[in-house]
Amino acid sequence: MRRLLIALVLVLSACSAGGQDGPTTVTFWDNNGGPGRTPIYQELIKRFEAANPDIKIEYVGIPSSSVQQKYDTAIAGGSTPDVGGVTTSYLAHLVGQDALEPADDRIENGALKDKLLPGLLETVRQTAPDGKLYAVPASGNMDIIWYRSDRFEENKIPEPATWDDLTKAAAQLTRPADNQYGFTIRGGAGSVFQLLSEAYSYSGVEKFYDGGKSTVADPRNAELVRKVAELYKKATPEADVNNSYTQMVAQFTGGTVAMMHHNLGSTADVMKALGPERVAAMPLPKGPSGKRTVVPNPTDGFAVFKGGKNRDASWKFVEFLTSAESNGYWNEKVGQIPANTDVRGAEWIQKNPAVKMALGVLEDPATVLVPAPVYLPEYSSITKTDTEPLYQKVLLGQMSAQEFLDQLAAKLTTAQQDWEKRK
Repeated sequence: MRRLLIALVLVLSACSAGGQDGPTTVTFWDNNGGPGRTPIYQELIKRFEAANPDIKIEYVGIPSSSVQQKYDTAIAGGSTPDVGGVTTSYLAHLVGQDALEPADDRIENGALKDKLLPGLLETVRQTAPDGKLYAVPASGNMDIIWYRSDRFEENKIPEPATWDDLTKAAAQLTRPADNQYGFTIRGGAGSVFQLLSEAYSYSGVEKFYDGGKSTVADPRNAELVRKVAELYKKATPEADVNNSYTQMVAQFTGGTVAMMHHNLGSTADVMKALGPERVAAMPLPKGPSGKRTVVPNPTDGFAVFKGGKNRDASWKFVEFLTSAESNGYWNEKVGQIPANTDVRGAEWIQKNPAVKMALGVLEDPATVLVPAPVYLPEYSSITKTDTEPLYQKVLLGQMSAQEFLDQLAAKLTTAQQDWEKRK
């Protein structure tokens, strides 16, 4: 009996020592896993583990199309990761399930204090109903106009500063007989988010909601929708009514059109096809108000899940990923806006005019951010399934711009009011 007790003590001691000496494992879900991003994370994880041999990162790459469903399943089953990549497009959905830890105190008392771009912090805070920071922003994006700088120079046309300048330039650069058009409209999948970005950049309206009522139907927004619709088939290809991102980029990189509204995400495609000597980027033009109003794209970041087992190690990993060196490495590879302000002077930013320009806009205190209500569960279906076909009717002259925006605003108002009741 005495021998059995000694043996048991020895076994328990060995188990205890092994658990104490072995590395802590942090499970990390990449919310957009694939050949473009996975190798970047693999390199960063290698660097982190070398600097922190007591922590092991277990990487899981998940396609962006299924990540929200994966998170929902994990939350329901009590098997969430320790750390997850998230965007503000579904952050509120996770917060509503009480799945995430607020990051406010960790940032305030850690190395990231005063090191994160205020504009990106604000877009994350505005996503949560209680105004807390449930994700640490890592990467931002911004809608821009790509334009053929060589054609502008050849025709002695300056970079457009206003929407009136842009529509005038589009007409000047259109030569249908040569299959040359000044602009391309995204009339198919994904069209309405881009259109709303254009409308608010023109109108100068500073809030998406005023007293719980959507401002989408503001007459100044309708004025911009009319201006864009009037370009269709006159200064744009006829196929634009059905164009998604893929067709739109193909027209621009193939040389058919001189201007395209997209975002920094198309940098690699544009630069590979045309090169910096033939293409440049500018912010969406201003309207008659002269104000710079920007509807921000969803912000990428990292969240720590309440169901995770290793909170301190998890936060250490998040702090590493958003440190100046790691954040700069990541955003240089993907061509987006770094959240860490210490990256601002990096050499690669000086060599990337599009990112440098976007940073300048977001850092300008005069810029007004007008976040879209991506936190609404119905937002995607309203702006895509319900509204994209109606926008095509506007382009085809079958519906007025004001009627189109009135219908969209009514649905967004109802969705907001329902959300407020649930909240």
